[in-house]
Amino acid sequence: MHDRHQLTRFAWLSIATAVFTIGLKAVAYWLTGSVGLLSDALESGVNLVTAVFALIILTIAAQPPDQEHEYGHSKAEYFAGGMEGSLILFAALAIGYTAVQRLLTPQPLEQIGIGLLVSVVAALGNGFTAMVLLRVGRQHHSLTLTANARHLLTDVWTSGGVIVGVVAVWWTGWQWLDPVLALLVALHIVRTGVGLVKTAVNGLMDTALPAAELAQVRTILDSYASGEVQYHALRTRQSGAYRFVSVHVQVPGAWSVQRGHTLLEAIERDLRRALAPVSVFTHLEPVDDPVSWEDISLHRAEESVPKMNGHSGQNGS
Repeated sequence: MHDRHQLTRFAWLSIATAVFTIGLKAVAYWLTGSVGLLSDALESGVNLVTAVFALIILTIAAQPPDQEHEYGHSKAEYFAGGMEGSLILFAALAIGYTAVQRLLTPQPLEQIGIGLLVSVVAALGNGFTAMVLLRVGRQHHSLTLTANARHLLTDVWTSGGVIVGVVAVWWTGWQWLDPVLALLVALHIVRTGVGLVKTAVNGLMDTALPAAELAQVRTILDSYASGEVQYHALRTRQSGAYRFVSVHVQVPGAWSVQRGHTLLEAIERDLRRALAPVSVFTHLEPVDDPVSWEDISLHRAEESVPKMNGHSGQNGS
């Protein structure tokens, strides 16, 4: 397992890039008066806030399990995605409001060449940082870094659109192109923000593993299935960088405990190799016991659970 504390240094990279680009884009707006460039600067302000929040979340998510959080703190990464998406939506509203105001009261752009040069440099800085964060985020399965990278990439494309718009205004003299393009930028940002919020909500709701990873799990389980061995009650979920898989494995009742244990160890080993980092929970059942078939559904009926020492109990995965 990688030391996830090391991921915080990439959050610092994102913070430094945000500060750098805010300064450059603010200068570009001051020089040109372009509301499109102002929208770019506002989005970079969101980048700074989310980068700081990402640093906090990555620090929390890297903490080891404790008595109150026995499964670790990795789910904290979803809060970063939710907050980032919400701030992006707020920035989109601010950009849209400013663009409408400029449509109603058009103003000429000034010193376009210098302003565009500054904006291009800022976009290149964002692009470099985004590619670094995306690579590391995928390598370490960090939702926080991946979301931050996608936001920065959106900022790069946004900057490109704004630059094209400013050039178009300079070339045609049509002042309304600048605020119209800013409105289009706002709509694009809304789409990104909604996507990030949706991802965060799905994670907090314990959504199952992606179809490709679930197919890997089934392939491994099918490789052990035979006339004697069967499985059911397969359940999966993802929490930040970590995956959780639980499954009930049915074997002949005449098998020894050691033989069943050896089978489960082999299955868990293969799943860990395929999906690391993953926690695997297996439950062994005799295939010829009718009770073993009563937990195929997601929720086993309480009345079907056998009594033990006068108390009811329920098999766990």
